[in-house]
Amino acid sequence: MTPPPGWYRDPSAPHQERWWDGTAWTEHRRTPEATGYGPVVGHAQAPRPEQQAPRPHAPPPQGLPPQGPGPQAYQAHQAWSGRPDAVSPTGGGRAKAVALTVAAAVLVAAVVAGVVALGGDDGGSAGAQAPPATAGATDPAPVSDPPSSPPGTSAPSADAPAVVEDQLNGVTFPLPDGWERPRHVAEDDVMMTTDGTYKCPADGSVCRHGLVVSRTVTANAESAPEALAREDIEDAADDAYDRDLIGNKPFGGIESHEEVASGPVAVAGRAGYYVRWRVRTAEGPGGYVQSMVFPSTVGTESPILVRYVFDAGEDGPPMSDMDTITKGIRPVGDADTGGGVGSGIGPTD
Repeated sequence: MTPPPGWYRDPSAPHQERWWDGTAWTEHRRTPEATGYGPVVGHAQAPRPEQQAPRPHAPPPQGLPPQGPGPQAYQAHQAWSGRPDAVSPTGGGRAKAVALTVAAAVLVAAVVAGVVALGGDDGGSAGAQAPPATAGATDPAPVSDPPSSPPGTSAPSADAPAVVEDQLNGVTFPLPDGWERPRHVAEDDVMMTTDGTYKCPADGSVCRHGLVVSRTVTANAESAPEALAREDIEDAADDAYDRDLIGNKPFGGIESHEEVASGPVAVAGRAGYYVRWRVRTAEGPGGYVQSMVFPSTVGTESPILVRYVFDAGEDGPPMSDMDTITKGIRPVGDADTGGGVGSGIGPTD
């Protein structure tokens, strides 16, 4: 069974922990945090079934990954297969014998303590007394911290509107119905995708009906939003519907395109510009691509480029989502400043 998402020991750097997203290792790492322990000596309680852990094993031969109980079972043998739930082929017969010996010693000590307690009752009743709880081999093993959210993201509270934060550019994006935070996406600047995937019409790879990308424009001396948007739109179309990152053509290539809309747009209180193309492909219904550029609200106000990719046809997201997302873009920490196509926000004197 695949382990749940969480922090586990990094198979390539055992002194660190690495985020397992439930399917594969991510690039997020951290220094291990302190672990909690079971009940305090003298107040031991029977652990719940989900807290039960096998008796500890002796350390394996040098060079092999250690074995451990409880949540560490997902971590102990990553070096064998690269997954947190991999199991080492080594055994622990001698360790079991040692554990049984320790357990027997603890049991004998508990019985002796009970006898002494009964014998020391001068003139009292001979009623049974519970022996004091003693920490031993059957106590729960140290428990690791529960999995937390991946770095760079935070789950909104139940009352907060669904948003995605672009920390680098200092803006947030609304998450409309039918959209979700990116999962299993190769590009690290994707802000959101539509729910689910489908088989690409030309090569059978995995495609999504919609996605939104946010990045900073750094490799261009131009700063005018209109010039940057018009310069980017062709690259945006090629990346979305011509060739993918490894050179494949999931839609058989682009056959034609036409500009269907363009103009000034207010985004997060800043004056920007957008260009939208309708793209037709060799296979499948094609789609719509939009490049939108506006000045950042933080730092040196470097231009921010937002790309929209929407499949055409009945399975694609509604075109109104483009304007909904654009109007909902906000500076981080500002829930009021917005914009949208046709809004009267522009540069001030």
